[in-house]
Amino acid sequence: MNTESEFIERLKNPLTKEAAFRELLQLYKERLYWHIRKIVISHDDADDVLQNTFIKVYRSIDKFKGDSKLFSWLYRIATNESITLINKNAKRLQITNEEHQTNAINNLTADVYFEGDEIQLKLQKAIATLPQKQQMVFNMKYFDDLKYKEMSEILYTSEGALKASYHIAVKKIEAFLTSD
Repeated sequence: MNTESEFIERLKNPLTKEAAFRELLQLYKERLYWHIRKIVISHDDADDVLQNTFIKVYRSIDKFKGDSKLFSWLYRIATNESITLINKNAKRLQITNEEHQTNAINNLTADVYFEGDEIQLKLQKAIATLPQKQQMVFNMKYFDDLKYKEMSEILYTSEGALKASYHIAVKKIEAFLTSD
């Protein structure tokens, strides 16, 4: 079993970069897709963001200093790319990010890739009512089961602030789900 630092060296070495990158794709493609999908909602947008994420990783792996885990770095890039897409789409449509998210949620039922039931849909609607940062914190903790330490590396936010954000997000989601 290779250590992470050996793997990163293979990613940076021109002779082993291609093979190591294919390995990276296999390791993280699915996890990153679902992380992105929870932010951008639409399958097509998630595919685009995933592709952009891996292009950015491929081009900038040499700049990776190893001051966080590779996984955290990938998540950070995926998160930033997702936010960039949401902002770009919202700007193009001349609506707020929140309105864009609400539209995306409303389109979920027509998405052939969405396999959730009514409860999943209601949860997604509840999550969409949260501010962007709370959405990400909730998704990372609830769905991806990330530790606050990992989230802190990805979002550049203190663990205490993340715990508070998650707690507030849970309260808001509970309130949304119990109101009818």
